[in-house]
Amino acid sequence: MFPTDPRQMQQLLRQMGIKSKMVDAKRVVIECEGSNIIITNPKVMEMNVKGELNYNISGDVSEEASVNEEDIALIMEKTGATREKALQALKENGDVASAIVALSDAEA
Repeated sequence: MFPTDPRQMQQLLRQMGIKSKMVDAKRVVIECEGSNIIITNPKVMEMNVKGELNYNISGDVSEEASVNEEDIALIMEKTGATREKALQALKENGDVASAIVALSDAEA
């Protein structure tokens, strides 16, 4: 059974020849196709196993849709909205066409 105490875990890893250290991180973002995984309050352990670095990450996980900068630029161009308003409309409406319609209706 693996120990849950970080000190005991580091001691066990050292005995196996694995060097490890804690990384001071505020937030971890994993960029995926179509979304981002956000880990807040992360506990990140860096492990060096035979010259290869591995990272073990735990914390509060949330997921958000990733935003394409070209989509934001198109919304801004078609509506004259600021970047912030275009981004907000895209997040609220889910797609470029709906965001453009929403911003156009808001101006009318």
